[in-house]
Order: sequence, then C-alpha cells, then structure tokens
Amino acid sequence: MRYAGRWRTRVALGVPAGLAVLLLVVPLLALLLRADWARIPSDLATPTVLPALRLSLTTTTSTAVLCLLLGTPLAWFLARSDHPAASWVRALLTVPLVLPPVVGGVALLMTWGRNGLLGQRLAPFGVQIPFTTVAVVLAETFVAMPYYVLAVEGAMRGLDPRLESVARTLGATDLRYLRTIAVPLVLPGIASGLALAWARALGEFGATITFAGNFQGRTQTLPLLVYVELERDPQVAISISIMLLAVSVIVLGVLRGRWLR
Repeated sequence: MRYAGRWRTRVALGVPAGLAVLLLVVPLLALLLRADWARIPSDLATPTVLPALRLSLTTTTSTAVLCLLLGTPLAWFLARSDHPAASWVRALLTVPLVLPPVVGGVALLMTWGRNGLLGQRLAPFGVQIPFTTVAVVLAETFVAMPYYVLAVEGAMRGLDPRLESVARTLGATDLRYLRTIAVPLVLPGIASGLALAWARALGEFGATITFAGNFQGRTQTLPLLVYVELERDPQVAISISIMLLAVSVIVLGVLRGRWLR
C-alpha cells in the first residue's frame, strides 16, 4: 500500500515536471534540428553578422566594466547597511528584472532623449545619446546591472563580519578594507556576476531597439540582427541564434559551480 501511494505521488509530480522540462527543452531542440549545420560558418561570416558581432562584443564589454565600477560599491553598501532605505533601493534595483524591456527603453528615451529629463540639458551642447552606440551601452547596463549587484551583494553578505572588526581595530578605512580584504574574498562572486551581466547584455533586445534603434554598424547588435534576418533569410537567423545559444551554455557552465549547485 505504501509503495502504491509513493508511486502515485511520483506520477502526480513527475508528469507536470516532465511537461515543464519539455516546454523548455523542445524549442531549443527544434532550433538545433532546423539548423543547416554546413551553412553556419558561412552564415556567421556574412557582412551583416561581423559588424553586429563586433558591436555586441564592444557594448557588452563596456557594460560589464560599468557594472564592475558602479555596481560593486552599490553592492557593498547594500550588503552592509541596515537602514530601511537600503531595502527600498534593493527593491528599485530589481524593477528592471521584471519590467518589460520595451518599457525600459521608453524610460531611457524619456531620460536621455532630446526632450528628456537629462537629454534636454545635454542638447544645447550638441550631445545626442539616443540612437547611438552609447545608447546601446546604457540600455544593456539598465537591464544587466541588477544581475551583477544582486550576485555581488549576496557574496558580500557571506563575509565574516569579524574580519571588518579586526580591520577597523588595526586602523583600516572602509575603502582599504574593501580593496584589500572584501573584494579579494568575493572575487568568485564578482566573476559570476560579471558573466551573468555580460550574458544578459548580449541577449538584450527590447530596450535597445526602442532607445537605440536598429542601425547597422552603429546600434545593430546580434539579437537585433536575428530579428531582421528572420524575415530576410531565416537560416541566417537560426545560425546566429545557435551562436548565442552556445554563448549562453558556456556562461551557464562557468556559473554552474556557484549557481546551479
């Protein structure tokens, strides 16, 4: 009787679990099955792919640098602050995670556009950000920064607070403690956060096309090129998609020990 009940429980849970796996795996399998593997090298060498690849690598690397320089201090303050305002900052930080990307693009346009909150103050100096490569970096940073900050904050929260107490006893300032003790100890978390933010920036579409447009050689990244090629030559779109899928799998492999344990 007990064996029969255990079997029914496994079936009741296993069927929806199996369906969940199929919903995620079958589309990826379909992408691999529909690919013309002999064409992939030539498709990735076409004149439209190489500029998009170069632009994607440039903008995502710039995004990772911005996340490192700006996100690390923010993660530090969030990890060590008990002020009620910190919880609100953390909540605001997670908004881009659930916000539709196109809404993020509209928000960026309302901020940096010619009549935007900050853009109208830059316009008299001849500075125009929308529909430029800078706009691509801002859009990618907007969606990728939360991933980095939350990952690094989690790593910093795991630090033994006695280390900071000892450092203060020895006369170390907050900046010196952060530079010489905290950051070296959380380097795996920083590396994981950077990889996650870089991968998220590489796949960004909605905010980029809304705020930066889709101009070849200037703002057309790989996801935007997939969108264009899907109507012009679907096989090229499939080849680029497989390349992006491979990058995602590699990033997951890097993060496996930390995130998927």
